[in-house]
Amino acid sequence: MPGWAAVLAAPALLAACGSGDADAPPAAFMAIESARTDRSILSAGQADQAGTAADGPVPTATELMDWAEVHYAQHFPPHQANLTSEPYVYRYYPSTQNYLGVAGSEIYILGPVSGGGLVRVGTLAEFAPLVFASRYPYSDAQAARFLQHATLAPSDADIAAVRSLGYAAWLDQAFATPVSTSNWDWLVSKGIDADPDAASVAIGVDSQIWQRLLTAQDSLRQRVALALSEIFVVGFDGVTGTYKQFKLAAYWDLLASNAFGSYRTLLEQVTLNVAMGLYLNTAGNEKEDAATGRLPDENYAREVMQLFTIGLWSLNPDGTPKTGPADAPIESYDQDTVTNLARIFTGWGPQRLNNGTSPEYARRPMVLNDKKHSTLAASFLGTTVPANTSGTTALKTALDTLANHPNVGPFIGRQLIQRLVTSNPSGPYVARVAAAFDNNGQGQRGDLKAVIKAVLLDDEARSDDGLSSPGFGKLREPVLRFVQWARIFKARSLSTDWNVGNTSDPANRLGQSPQRSASVFNFFRPGYVPPNTAIANALMVAPEFQITNESSVAGYLNYMMTAIGGGHNDIQPDYTAEIALAANASALVDRLNLLLCAGQLSAANRTLIVDAIGTMPSSKTSELTNRVQAAVLLVMACPDYLVQR
Repeated sequence: MPGWAAVLAAPALLAACGSGDADAPPAAFMAIESARTDRSILSAGQADQAGTAADGPVPTATELMDWAEVHYAQHFPPHQANLTSEPYVYRYYPSTQNYLGVAGSEIYILGPVSGGGLVRVGTLAEFAPLVFASRYPYSDAQAARFLQHATLAPSDADIAAVRSLGYAAWLDQAFATPVSTSNWDWLVSKGIDADPDAASVAIGVDSQIWQRLLTAQDSLRQRVALALSEIFVVGFDGVTGTYKQFKLAAYWDLLASNAFGSYRTLLEQVTLNVAMGLYLNTAGNEKEDAATGRLPDENYAREVMQLFTIGLWSLNPDGTPKTGPADAPIESYDQDTVTNLARIFTGWGPQRLNNGTSPEYARRPMVLNDKKHSTLAASFLGTTVPANTSGTTALKTALDTLANHPNVGPFIGRQLIQRLVTSNPSGPYVARVAAAFDNNGQGQRGDLKAVIKAVLLDDEARSDDGLSSPGFGKLREPVLRFVQWARIFKARSLSTDWNVGNTSDPANRLGQSPQRSASVFNFFRPGYVPPNTAIANALMVAPEFQITNESSVAGYLNYMMTAIGGGHNDIQPDYTAEIALAANASALVDRLNLLLCAGQLSAANRTLIVDAIGTMPSSKTSELTNRVQAAVLLVMACPDYLVQR
């Protein structure tokens, strides 16, 4: 906050503050008529960008001072109680000798932070968008930005709802939205379960996920499911056996159903899911056999730790690695841990129903065959499962141990922040999310609803500071770009089959397709660093850049140009609202700027696009349509869109 920071950083020592007796404010504090005004925080653009208090609630003096204590703790430490002395409600901070007070609606500071003179910094109304940054949007742009973090795409109706309800109430409403039609039920509605070829040919395998992403009304749930699908990864190529489309549908349905539930429940359902069992070799995994030299498969035991729960390194609550001798990071597990844990995941397999002629087995949890389950003792992560423990009890003990490990909050929390908000969250942001994972405020651990709230409502996510910080934000992954376009412009499927298909080819499609990751490590790793870049030099990560190159950039633009122009053979947009504005290039671009960029187009890029569209003919409907299509493509090709802030 440049203006405020400049005021608070004044180096001169306090003069004329008297003895510093808080019960008798100094004469300089009481001489309001002599106060100089410094509104630089507002002229720095933050309040103008955020809106005004006319668009939302105004903080009380207490709320303003509580906010200042949090955001400028170096000047107003520690928390102090309110004092009163007409005309002020104020606080005095003995450790810094600073005063902070409110007289009527005006805010004043005095002390070393102000150079010894009384400074009037603004009104409560002017500071409202900053004080309530994590609670309430003061502009359509702020609401749209929140929706880009929280949903698959903003809409006019959702922007209005967020403006009306505020962030937390909108989230509560979204949490209560009924779960949309499952991918499984959609496949059945299309008769694919009765198709004799479906067992061996993956009919509808891409359509079942695209239709959910492009049409589901529970957009928050589906956005979280997409994030979870990139942490608990199952990919098409690694799923073997019959009815692959139903296996992948059941897996997405599992993620969506558990997106707002218990992490521990999610972990168990993922572990026993048939698609995951086949993908990471739990299905059919057998106990050791000394006669043949067979040992339990270690694939799931390794990945459930490395990717789904605790990660490679012991973590501090803020997500940074704990270190040992020579400042080396401490490993969270070793090969012996993997070997022992692998015994737990033996004996499990799919339920075979109707002699394999029905896909129903694909959505039922795997079952235990006691004869194939290891009866050896297993010691891992400070827990021992005694020899001859039943397979179900052993599994419960293992999953409880994993879910209760202190790494889980920062490890999973950081990745959810990366998937929804920003690639490089600060340590305190991660720690706050991890704390919500550890305790939702009611003593419950692993409440994903509380974690999602912590991710989306954190000051670091909601503050407009992120709009100007070079380290904040994330490259939009290609799937999200396509989904946002289709949802914003109300795309429909001419066939009703949502034949988007496999969009994995980077040369002529998106370079990414949902549920088609090539490995369990996702399309991109959370710690990926683009080599030989400013990002690398800054010791930052940029996960989505792992699938970004010359080929994929051109492929994305060419693919979107076709789709935007209505050239897709099945998916057709509806630009009715935009065509109504298209004669006015400025109004058209402003609408696209709000919905696609949350108002973040730079002035220079906005001018370039407006000027380009303004040169195009606009006398016929077809010409207005051309204007819209060109404007959408230009915005979606712009760095201000490609980087989500």
